[in-house]
Amino acid sequence: MREGPLAQPRRRHRRRVWAERSQRAGRWVRWGGGVLAFGVIALAVVWLARRADRPDPAIAWREGIAAQQRGNYSAARNHFIAAARSGERSGVALLRLARVYLLLGDGLAAQGALDRAIAAGVPVGQTRALHVAALAAQGDNEGAIAAAAALGDDPVAQRARAQALAQAGRGAEAVGVLQAVLARAPQDAAAWTLLGQTRLDLGDVAGATDAAARAIAGKDAPLAALVLAGDVVRSRYGAVAALPWYEAALKRDAYFYPALIDYAGTLGDVGRHGDAVAAARRALAARNGSPPALYLLAVVAARAGNMALAGDLLDRTGGALNGLPGGLLMSGGIDYGAGRYEQAAIKWRALLARQPMNLQARRLLGAALLRTGDAAGALDTLRPIALRRDADSYTLGLVARAFEAQGQRDWAARFLDRAAAMPSSPAAPFGQDDDPAALATAVAENRADPRAMVSLVRGRLEAGQGGAALVEAQALARQSPGAPAAHVLIGDVLFATGRAGAAAASYARAADLRFDRATMLRLVEARLISGDRRGAADALALYLAQHPADIAARRALANAQLMTDPASARETLDPLLIELGGRDALLLALVARARVAAGDAGAALAPARAAYRLQPMNATIADAYGLALLATGDAGGARQLLDKAIALAPGRADIRAHRAQAGE
Repeated sequence: MREGPLAQPRRRHRRRVWAERSQRAGRWVRWGGGVLAFGVIALAVVWLARRADRPDPAIAWREGIAAQQRGNYSAARNHFIAAARSGERSGVALLRLARVYLLLGDGLAAQGALDRAIAAGVPVGQTRALHVAALAAQGDNEGAIAAAAALGDDPVAQRARAQALAQAGRGAEAVGVLQAVLARAPQDAAAWTLLGQTRLDLGDVAGATDAAARAIAGKDAPLAALVLAGDVVRSRYGAVAALPWYEAALKRDAYFYPALIDYAGTLGDVGRHGDAVAAARRALAARNGSPPALYLLAVVAARAGNMALAGDLLDRTGGALNGLPGGLLMSGGIDYGAGRYEQAAIKWRALLARQPMNLQARRLLGAALLRTGDAAGALDTLRPIALRRDADSYTLGLVARAFEAQGQRDWAARFLDRAAAMPSSPAAPFGQDDDPAALATAVAENRADPRAMVSLVRGRLEAGQGGAALVEAQALARQSPGAPAAHVLIGDVLFATGRAGAAAASYARAADLRFDRATMLRLVEARLISGDRRGAADALALYLAQHPADIAARRALANAQLMTDPASARETLDPLLIELGGRDALLLALVARARVAAGDAGAALAPARAAYRLQPMNATIADAYGLALLATGDAGGARQLLDKAIALAPGRADIRAHRAQAGE
């Protein structure tokens, strides 16, 4: 058929359609090829990334060994975990991992690594000593002691046995075991470290100092040895001096948990609360849910006045601190502040059962019982303090309120009068309820127990047998020359029998071993009474250099400054008043006196008046208020208050001198 004029355009149309289809097909082919190529590349990238996430076991092994030798246990742990994932070294890597977990103090993880090592083909015999150490690190003391018995003189097993004995309260036996280990291996830094910690726990600070020095002498000293050195330095010299030792350990391993806990607590004690929080958080990162770290955070929150947060943090410990004195004290305080007086009383009663000589716990429990309506229980709790001649005004006030609640107003009046007056004698050691004969029998039955000897000395002193008490105290000091408590006990006997100068010398020997607050306050008081004002000031300054946030030391410093440098006393007291608030009557009176002495009588009236409102029957406070009125020109009002102060404390020569200044 002959094509017509319309035939040519149709053919051109078909050719164009086929061309367009071919072009589209080509684009699809090219696009599909691109997608395929991209997918291949993506898969390759993922494969390479996964390869990168799984380092070569041999490399991980070498890096783990190097990290452990540097003292970075946390990094070594991570490397050995990687090395144990595959390869011929998995069993050996797991064995090494268990050792590192033990260095980190994680006994449960060490036990798991040992179990996996045995499953990977490691002979059971190679794990037995480490198994004993894992049991001890988990607190299975009886299990560790029993398992160690089958391993003879193996040093790892014997160190673990000593650790378990110490944790079980058998410190003297632990020392004997460690001395035997060191007799066979005098360079065993781990044994020296454990010996130092055990001696420190037993109160033998001199022995702990020697052991710590031996532990850190070698170039491969374990991190625990540096922490021990910090603990010893803190005991002997103070918190600030200890910080570099903890920092040295953390420089090698930033997440070494034992160092972080001690570091955080020490930072808090010196007032560096922000740094303390950061260290406690790192401790939580190192060991999730750590009760000590949560407790430290709760302490900082409580110091900042955020009791709700402090309570929440303690709740997160899951009751792990319920048996520890610090946890009981703080938890009870939170309950008391929230009006849960019964719960507070339960916790403080438990604390007092553990620490019967804890005067603070006794006062707190008495206050809580009084709040619950148990006046008889409050009197029974407070009786050992209230019957002392040096009883504090707060305790005497609580006793007066308890008698009043029982309707015994005559007895309440007697204790209110005592609360208003100054103590009739200097502070004395806390006595014993048992008679000296019973206490001597207890000593005869167990001469190796220093606690029985301490009780005997206190009992003799309470019974007025000062000479016999001194003989017993000196015998204890000869038995334990490196124990600061023995020298404190001698000082207490000498001080109570009127020999303040000799007591100061004993307190100084104790302070050379453990310069804590209690020893410092004893030393300062003994030196002041014996006329050594310069020595008292030096001791106080040395303590404050190490514990700049200590409230008791700052108050003592202000008292000393008030006599020689009132402007400095004011600089010391004003920040303290801001920290503690306006509920401490004696602090308010001290602030008022410092402001008067510094020439700012107008600023002294407000704190003096506030103190008088809180305790109008206290001679010291009435005297301070009278001085403030006299300094502002109100001689008539001053005379009234100073006359009242003399009536409350007729033997106070300083108040009589102030009254003479007021004229007639």
